[in-house]
Amino acid sequence: MSPMLFADRISRGEPIDVFNHGHHSRDFTYIDDIVEGVIRTLDHPAEADPAYDAERPNPGTSNAPYRVYNLGNDQPVQLLRFIELLEQHFGRTVGKRLLPMQPGDVPDTWADVSALRRDVGYAPDTSIEDGVAKFVAWYREYFNR
Repeated sequence: MSPMLFADRISRGEPIDVFNHGHHSRDFTYIDDIVEGVIRTLDHPAEADPAYDAERPNPGTSNAPYRVYNLGNDQPVQLLRFIELLEQHFGRTVGKRLLPMQPGDVPDTWADVSALRRDVGYAPDTSIEDGVAKFVAWYREYFNR
């Protein structure tokens, strides 16, 4: 959500709210990498675990054929770096209202894609620099800004 919120405000020359004074990181993932990950998992359908024991279940296994994967870039980026890249590609700086952390928020998040890499042989790899450049180009074209 923050890419769209920030892009809208930057394109309009409006300030953005930056929580935790910008001192946190997020795992920004370019949409094409998400789509590629979903498509690749379709080629690797889950199978039931024949060793599953209903009397002593392991939460990581099941007798039902399913598998849950994290799809993310596995490369956390400081929020202020992300904003800096948006500013570069929009060609303008943005006012930042530095605010305390929001209730319920966490300082850092990122996706552990080791299971996806192991089972499917894929991990998203679009760098934050390339992803932001592509996002801003799409945004400008789509919204004519």
